[in-house]
Amino acid sequence: MSSIQNSVFDLRLLIPSRTLIVLLACCCVIGCISAVSAGDVAPGLTPTQRLETEHFKAAHEARLRLADEREKSIKLVPVQGVYEDYRAVIGVHAGTDDPNALGEAAKKAGVTVVMLTEPRDSRQEPWHGIHDGVLFLSSTEDNDGVLHFSMFGNEPGRLHWGELRFLPPLFDRADIAGFSGMQILRPDKDKENLREYLKNSMADPAVWRTLCENFTAYPDEFLAAHTSIPSAALQQWNRELQDRALAGIANSAVAQNLTLKGVNFDPYENGFRQLTTHVLARELTETAVCQALGAGHAYLAHDWLCDPTGFVFTAFNRFGIFPMGDAVPYPITGGTNQILAFSPVKARLKLIHNGKTVKETVGVKLSFDAPDTGAYRLEAWLSIDGEERPWVYSNPVYLQTLTETALRTQTPTFDLSPNVTAQKDIVYAGGKPEDEPKHKLDLYRPKDKQGAPVFFFIHGGAWKTGDRAMYVPLANFFASKGILTVVPSYRLAPKNAHPAQVEDAAAAFAWTVQHVAEYGGDPSRIYVGGHSAGGHLAALLVLDEKYLKIHGLSSKNIRGVAALSGVYNIVAIGDGLSFVFGKEKPGWKDASPLFHIGETAPPFLVSYCEWDYPTLPAQAREFYAALRTAGIGAKLIYVPHEDHISEMLAVPRDDDPTAKAVLELIK
Repeated sequence: MSSIQNSVFDLRLLIPSRTLIVLLACCCVIGCISAVSAGDVAPGLTPTQRLETEHFKAAHEARLRLADEREKSIKLVPVQGVYEDYRAVIGVHAGTDDPNALGEAAKKAGVTVVMLTEPRDSRQEPWHGIHDGVLFLSSTEDNDGVLHFSMFGNEPGRLHWGELRFLPPLFDRADIAGFSGMQILRPDKDKENLREYLKNSMADPAVWRTLCENFTAYPDEFLAAHTSIPSAALQQWNRELQDRALAGIANSAVAQNLTLKGVNFDPYENGFRQLTTHVLARELTETAVCQALGAGHAYLAHDWLCDPTGFVFTAFNRFGIFPMGDAVPYPITGGTNQILAFSPVKARLKLIHNGKTVKETVGVKLSFDAPDTGAYRLEAWLSIDGEERPWVYSNPVYLQTLTETALRTQTPTFDLSPNVTAQKDIVYAGGKPEDEPKHKLDLYRPKDKQGAPVFFFIHGGAWKTGDRAMYVPLANFFASKGILTVVPSYRLAPKNAHPAQVEDAAAAFAWTVQHVAEYGGDPSRIYVGGHSAGGHLAALLVLDEKYLKIHGLSSKNIRGVAALSGVYNIVAIGDGLSFVFGKEKPGWKDASPLFHIGETAPPFLVSYCEWDYPTLPAQAREFYAALRTAGIGAKLIYVPHEDHISEMLAVPRDDDPTAKAVLELIK
């Protein structure tokens, strides 16, 4: 539906300038460092040099500075987007160790997911489920180094429903169909090198004593001294990504088996901080975590350097925001396809496409207008003790051409159903002659039906674009289900600033109350809805009753509200919407439905979708919580696999969750 596609929000309108980069997550770098190509080893210290006392101190001081920098910057980062960031350790070989000890170590290291790994033929009973806030899952490893994750449902009895398989680094297979991804990082060789160094040092008591003292003082730096850069594995990943999506994970290979002369050099707590896979999932459950890993909703990190939580790598265009791991519909014409990265501390950010670094910057953000389709991934490196060390490896975003065929496939028809008739261009208010086209509404009614419930739907378009004519498929769908549907136009900004839009909505609603019975509708069963800017207007119309009072009406004339991917807190967005709501903060608050919630409002349906515009998922959750706190009946739905535009394109399908929820609200 090209008309709807052209009526989207300007993303910049939704984002406060201070948090522009952060909020584009939709889920969430300065210095003089030499450039490093993707997969190359930066010149720096040798592992032996890193094990010297002076370098331990320097590395530790650098980590403290980074932690302080992160603590200051992260306070500016509001929680946004669809996903939570869960720190996971994959490849924990616990043997017969006490599971409670693992849980305690995980909590100290800030780990929320522990993936226990045993040999494929192991008969040991895995330890599953959430224990004291830590989710324990199990995997097995075959003789070829392939990790197998069995996925289970959440039902009692743990019904098995699938398996994820992750290839080892540097695999030698011509056919990798059926594999979910690849282990990009795996420190087995690094640990072997550290073990060999320690064994050689045991012969000299003075050297051994110094090593033990340094381990006690700097355990994280000690374990990381032999960390290498997986150049060959990254190069293989780059090659595979040119042909297929292939999720990347880190196999932390934590085994607590580096014990010499009674000294345990790899305790669980420190091992859990060395190498992690940050999983982006909606909730801490077995199903959600496994689905996220299979989809590549994850990034890999050397957490010992600095906590990367808050790292963002995403792509966005006029359809919505797409996090790492997802395919991005690449528009054929119109708009841009921007790649965006945000780091919670200063780092070298390197954007990689087809194995080549296409942009590199030092700072906290990177943006890139992608000229080509394909897989884009990001690496973040930190300057530690005079050398550059790898910190974060993202999973890719996959830009894919959206063909004309695909557009036609997802575009609903504008033809009316046999049981639906339409009355168009009904004038609902007077005014200036130039305003007349927007002071009209279209009405779609089920044939030969009296007393039908009424759905009064307000269109979106960032308050500055859009028209009722774009929503024929939506109106026809609900009318075909026996619901009389009214779609008004309204005056647009910036020529007409707030409150012109909501005043027009109130006038159109008043016309509907007064005249809908003439068309077979029941004026006592009117439901109000809207999408995007229309969601804001619908909520404001109902909650701030001064607009209805002008017409002798109130929220009692409304049976329910469907606020779909709307904006409810203008204050949180601020200057970006000044062209609609002015530059005065009191005006922003007055225009925000969130601050007009009372006890007499009708029930609300609030929705947001997986690839929605920035801030909208967080706004939906905040608004829903406030409604429930006020004692108002409210339902919050999350719509997977849809973006801000396709959410409306999909409504005319019988299996669409948004359509089902609205029908449930009305009927």
